[in-house]
Amino acid sequence: MLLRFIKKEVLEETGYQIPEVSKVFESFMVPGTVKQKVHFFIGYVDDTMKINAGGGADDETENIEVLEIPLSEAYNMIASGGIIDGKSIMLLQHVKIQQLS
Repeated sequence: MLLRFIKKEVLEETGYQIPEVSKVFESFMVPGTVKQKVHFFIGYVDDTMKINAGGGADDETENIEVLEIPLSEAYNMIASGGIIDGKSIMLLQHVKIQQLS
């Protein structure tokens, strides 16, 4: 059920209809302060899976800008301060460490 929800969110927010998604890890973002646990998932995409522009669901008043950045550039953006979101950094590091690219 959860994986189906994640695939639906990926489609709404990015425009990609992905066939498969896998949980890779989970983390407390601020251990000892906040009890919120974040679950991290990964899925593979290619150009054939893009079926709409994405950007979020109209009825949820989402306004998401979809950016497609090569991994090498994303890693450079971490180093330069262009990407500062902890969740994004953790997933990008996971991809690099696991050599998934």
